[in-house]
Amino acid sequence: MRVVDEPAQSMGDKQPLLDRLGEWRRSRRVRSVGTIGLVVLAPVLALATFLALGPLAEVADSPGLRLIVLADLVYILVVATLVLREVARIVASRRADSAGSKLHLRLTAIFGAVALIPTVVVAVLAVLSVNMGLEGWFSDRVSTALGNSVDAAVAYQEEHRDDLEQDARALGAFLNLNRRAVPFLSDGDLRQVLSQGQGQIQRGLREAFVIDGAGEIRARGERSYLFDYDRPSDEDLARAAEGELVLSEDRAQNEFRALFRLEAFPDRYLYISREVDGQIIALLDETEQTVLLYRQVESDRGRLLFDFALLYLGFATLMILAAIWAGLSFGERLSRPVGRLAGAAQRVGQGDLDVRVPEATSDDEIAMLGRLFNQMTRQLKGQRDTLIEQNAATEERRRLFDSVLGSVTAGVIGLEESGRVDFMNRSAMRLLSLVEQRDSGLTLEAAVPEFAALFERLTNTAAETVQEEIKLTRAGKQESLLVRMAARRNLDGELEGYVVAFDDVTQLVSAQRTAAWGDVARRIAHEIKNPLTPIQLSAERINRKFSKSLDDEDKVALEQMTEVIVRQTNDLRRIVDEFSKFARMPEPETRTEDMVQLLNDALLLQRAGQPDIRFITDIPDRKVMAEVDATMIGQALTNLLKNGGEAIESLQEKGAPEGHEPELRVDVAVAEDTIRIDIADNGIGLPPDRAKLFEPYVTTRDKGTGLGLPIVKKIIEEHGGTLELRDAPPFSEGAHRGAMARITLPRLPDRHGES
Repeated sequence: MRVVDEPAQSMGDKQPLLDRLGEWRRSRRVRSVGTIGLVVLAPVLALATFLALGPLAEVADSPGLRLIVLADLVYILVVATLVLREVARIVASRRADSAGSKLHLRLTAIFGAVALIPTVVVAVLAVLSVNMGLEGWFSDRVSTALGNSVDAAVAYQEEHRDDLEQDARALGAFLNLNRRAVPFLSDGDLRQVLSQGQGQIQRGLREAFVIDGAGEIRARGERSYLFDYDRPSDEDLARAAEGELVLSEDRAQNEFRALFRLEAFPDRYLYISREVDGQIIALLDETEQTVLLYRQVESDRGRLLFDFALLYLGFATLMILAAIWAGLSFGERLSRPVGRLAGAAQRVGQGDLDVRVPEATSDDEIAMLGRLFNQMTRQLKGQRDTLIEQNAATEERRRLFDSVLGSVTAGVIGLEESGRVDFMNRSAMRLLSLVEQRDSGLTLEAAVPEFAALFERLTNTAAETVQEEIKLTRAGKQESLLVRMAARRNLDGELEGYVVAFDDVTQLVSAQRTAAWGDVARRIAHEIKNPLTPIQLSAERINRKFSKSLDDEDKVALEQMTEVIVRQTNDLRRIVDEFSKFARMPEPETRTEDMVQLLNDALLLQRAGQPDIRFITDIPDRKVMAEVDATMIGQALTNLLKNGGEAIESLQEKGAPEGHEPELRVDVAVAEDTIRIDIADNGIGLPPDRAKLFEPYVTTRDKGTGLGLPIVKKIIEEHGGTLELRDAPPFSEGAHRGAMARITLPRLPDRHGES
C-alpha cells in the first residue's frame, strides 16, 4: 500500500473528517434499517388494508380506512421512486461498464422475476377461484330456490289478504242487508247483528268493530274488546270513505286488518282483524330482503370481481415493490464487493499491485474472498518487487557484460550447442559485416563460412580450444584475423555452447611485413648501392679507352654495350633510392600549411605531365589549414595522382571500353575537424585482394616497384590520417568503374592561420 505523509493537522481540522465518517457510517446503518423497515411495512399495510375492507368493513367510511389507503399510496409512491432511481442508476452503471453492474442488474432481474411470477400466478388462480365461486353462488338452481321461497311467502300473504278481503265484504254485505231490512237499527242491535255475522265467517275473525268516521267504536263484535282496539289512521279512514277496501298489517300483533265503509249506514265503517303466523310474515320479509340483496349482488358481480382484482393488485403492488426493493438492496450488498473485486482485479491485470479492497468484518465467503484477494496482492507485490530487484541486478550484470563485450576491440561470437549464433558484440559485427537481426540464429558456417573449418576441427577433436590465423575479405578489403575457439561448459562440466573470439591483426601483420621489408631494403641498398658507381665508372672508362682502337662497327657495338651497362646501373640506383626512402622514412617536420594550395600545386604538375587526361575538381576556394609536412604531403598527393593516370594508361593498353574518356576527379570535403580528399579515376580498377596493395613490392603494373602506395600510406599515417582504397563510383550511367583513394587528415580550425 502506498503511504503518503501529510502535514500534521489540528484537532479542529480532524474533527469534521471524523464527523463526516460518522455520518457516513450512520447513513449506511440508517439505509439498512430503512430497507428492512420498508420490506416489513409492506405485509403490515396489506394486512391492515385487508382487515379494513373485510372483517372491519363497518369502519369503511371512517378516517382510519382513509388513513390506511393514504399510507398505501404513500408507500407505493416512495418505494416505486426508490426502485426507479436505483434501476436508473444500475442501468447507467451498466452502460458505463462499471465493475459489478452486470451482476447487480442480473440479481435485480432475478429478484423481480421471483417476486412477479408467483404473484401473477396466484392472481390468475385467485381470480379464477373467485369467479368459479361466484358462478356457484349465482347459479340457476340457487336463483330458482330463492324465487320459490319468495313466491311461497307472497302466496301465503296474498291468501290471507284475499280471505280477509272476502270476509270483510261478506260481513259488510250482511250488515248492509240487515240495515236495509230494519232502517232504524240501533247501535245495540247492530252489535248483535255484528256478532251474528262474525260467527258466520268460516275462517274466523279475531275482532270486528263498527266505527264512525272519527274512528270511534259504535259497535263491537264477539271477542272484540276495547283495550285491543287500535284506531285506524286518518289516511286509512279517508281511503275507506272513498269506497276503497283498505288492508293493513300489524306485525306487532301478528294480524291483518281490513277497513270497509258500510254503504247502508251513514258514517259507519266495518273494521275487522284476523290473526296470522308472525314468523311466516317475518320470514317473508327476510326472504324478500335476501332476494333483493342477491339480485343486487348478482347485478354487481363484474364490479365485485373488478374490486377484488383491484384489491389484490394493490396487495401485489405492495409486495412486489417490497420484494424488488429487498432484491435491489441485497443485490447491491452482494454486487458491491464483487464489483470491487472485479475492478481491483482489472487494476492488478494492468500492473497495479498496490490496490486493496475493503475487508468486511463478517465471516461469509464474500468477506473471505476480499481478505484472500488482499493477501494475494500483497504476496504478488512482494514477489514482483523481488523479481524486479533480481531483474535489475541481472540487467545490470548484462549491461556490464554488454559494455565490456562492446568495448573490447576483439570480436566475440557466442554459439549454442548446435553451432547456431546466439550473440555477437559490436566488434564482431563490424569486423565480419554481420547484422544481428539477420544473422542471429544462423549456423556459424552460414554466418561466417571462413570459420567453418576451424569450428569443425574443434567439434571433431577432444581439444577445448583451437587457434588459427584466417584471412577473409569483407567489403573488398582483405583482413587477417587471429581466431580462437573454445567450448563453453556449465558448473557440472556439461557442454552449453562455444565461444569464438578473434582479433584483427591486419595492421600488425602489415607492420611486421613493413618492418621486415624495411630491414631487407636497408640490406639491399647497402649491398647493391656500393658497387653501382664503380660498375658505371668502369663501363664508361672501357668505352673511352677501347673505342679509339676499334673499327667503326666494333666501336658502335662497344658503345651500345656500355650504354646498356650505364642505363641498367642507373635503374638499379633508382630502385636502391626507392628502397632507401622506404627503409629510412624521415620524421615529418610539420608546419601550418594550406591543404588547398598543396593539392592545387600537385594538380598543376599532373595536368602538365598528363595532358591526355581530363581533370574534374571540386575544391573549396578558401584556405583549409593543417599541421603537415608540405614536402611529404605533396609527394603523397603527387604519387596518388600519378597512380590514377597510370591506371588509366594500363586500361588503355589492355583495351578500354568503347567511348571511354580518360578522367580524374578530385573532391574535397571539409568537416569540423578533418579534411577528406577523394582522388578517383576510371582506369583499370582495383584487384579483389586490394589490401595487399599497401604491402611493399606488391604492384599491378609491370614497371612498378610496389613501394609507392606503402610510402604514401606511411606518410598519411605519420600525419595522423588514414588512406583507404575503394571502388570509384561510375562517372556516368553504365560507365566503367575505376579506383578511388580517400585521404582523411586532421585539420585546424578555420580561424587558425587566416589573416
